[in-house]
Amino acid sequence: MKPHAPLSLAVLAALALAACSPPQPEEDAGSAAPQVEAAVEADPAYVASIEQWREEREQALRDPDGWLSFAGSGEVEPGEHRVGAAPDNAIVVSGGPAHWGVLRLGADGALRFDAAPDGDLRVDGQPFESVDLRTQLDEGGPTSVHAGRQRFYVVKTGDRYGWRFRDPEAPGLEAFAGVPHFPVDPSWRIEARWEPFPEPRTVELVTSNGTVEQAKAPGLATFEREGRTYSLLPVSQGEGDGLFFIVADRSSGRETYGGGRFLDADAPRDGRVVLDFNKAQNPPCALNGHVVCPLAPPENRLDLHVAAGEKTYPLDGHG
Repeated sequence: MKPHAPLSLAVLAALALAACSPPQPEEDAGSAAPQVEAAVEADPAYVASIEQWREEREQALRDPDGWLSFAGSGEVEPGEHRVGAAPDNAIVVSGGPAHWGVLRLGADGALRFDAAPDGDLRVDGQPFESVDLRTQLDEGGPTSVHAGRQRFYVVKTGDRYGWRFRDPEAPGLEAFAGVPHFPVDPSWRIEARWEPFPEPRTVELVTSNGTVEQAKAPGLATFEREGRTYSLLPVSQGEGDGLFFIVADRSSGRETYGGGRFLDADAPRDGRVVLDFNKAQNPPCALNGHVVCPLAPPENRLDLHVAAGEKTYPLDGHG
């Protein structure tokens, strides 16, 4: 499984701006005690498919350029900032040369990185003295300054600039031992009714660092569980692609990440969309404290205990 591509509005491009704290559980979330749905016999082929999905997911998380490789982050204010591993720098990274160079952010938003003469830094594989930095999160991405396999770059989300540092030997990546999850339960593979909107609706998604991103919801997925009806708004990932849901429930902040979990679904067919909560996964900010991600919107906070998918990942100081 590969990391999410940027949504049509670049919501997931907001990821990894700065360190974040997991949101606390909702006060009105109700008891975490589940109401048990009638038992569904597990088809061995289905169970095997979920186990394979989990294995592929964990392989992707072990990627040295994946979410767990973030080893440093912070905001960048206008002015000059010395960057490097030595403690006398304004921006201290956890590896590479003692002094990487100087990062300059102008009042007009211009960004420039002047390399230290003895840092042996590279951009696009070439040594440089000074370089203007791109900050966009698509169209090739931000400009990365490399010191060996480690890299430093700056992104802009809303009006904020943030620096990021990636290391293929980051502590969080070295310590990764898998993601805990609920047992596979076929009853949580739900065929929901799909109700497309005449025109996509704008949804505001608050991120884990308090910024707001706008997304487009193309319709509504409605299903029944335990005698009640529930609806979820997805975010479109681009024409012809599937749907992306950010969902919180009664397990959020207790057994699962407080800000909600991510759930992908194939494009609707014949007025139906499959919601397989056994594939509900932690957002990147639940796995690494240097990552920022969108939280479940109010419309997707279910008064339902979803005992399926991934549980809270113990950061243990490695994020």
